[in-house]
Amino acid sequence: MDGDREGAAAVHHHARSPEDVFRDFRARRAGIVKALTTDVEKFYQQCDPEKENLCLYGLPNETWEVTLPAEEVPPELPEPALGINFARDGMVEKDWLSLVAVHSDAWLLSVAFYFGARFGFDKDARRRLFTMINNLPTVYEVVTGVAKKQSKAPNGSSKSSKSNSKPSKQINSNSKPVKPAHPNEEEDSGREDAEEDQAYLCGSCGESYANGEFWICCDICEKWFHGKCVRITPAKAEHIKQYKCPSCSTKRSRE
Repeated sequence: MDGDREGAAAVHHHARSPEDVFRDFRARRAGIVKALTTDVEKFYQQCDPEKENLCLYGLPNETWEVTLPAEEVPPELPEPALGINFARDGMVEKDWLSLVAVHSDAWLLSVAFYFGARFGFDKDARRRLFTMINNLPTVYEVVTGVAKKQSKAPNGSSKSSKSNSKPSKQINSNSKPVKPAHPNEEEDSGREDAEEDQAYLCGSCGESYANGEFWICCDICEKWFHGKCVRITPAKAEHIKQYKCPSCSTKRSRE
């Protein structure tokens, strides 16, 4: 965090133009992109769910840091999303990284426009700053490959950015994957995907997963189901905290 605060002080003292703030934005963004791509294994390990609320910071020297939030209230700079480590083991790794990327994009913008407000940027200066920022791909687009693929996924879901054919857990993040992803497995994903896909058979009709279909996982038995087979729509799944398949619901009621 010391580097983060030093960077803030440097911008406070020296920067007065949109170009200066953009340079700070670009450096912090570069650090976060490193954490979520080239340094992803190290980042994954540092986000231990057993630790306290952790944040991912992009620093002005193009590095990154996973640490506790600032103790000052209010903090000197806007704070990143809190507790990213708690969600790590409950989601497929790619979906978790996408979630961190989205929150990081929001944080980077908030820091840039915090400086803009502090330096009294007028309408034209704010527009200039946003235009420079907008010409760069977002962290989310870099992490998921959306920028290259021109994804058509609704609501920015990372589902379509996956080249494999496994069900997306983006809709119901409370469900547990049949086989959670691990950073070391990505290199062997080509060979293992075929094996993993065998595990994704609908617990109702027995058919395999087809790319683009909505599936949901039972939190009790951890079996996957076509949404249509258990009459659950994506919209309905958004409001389900813990999903029980028809079989598990029947068992519970009999007890």
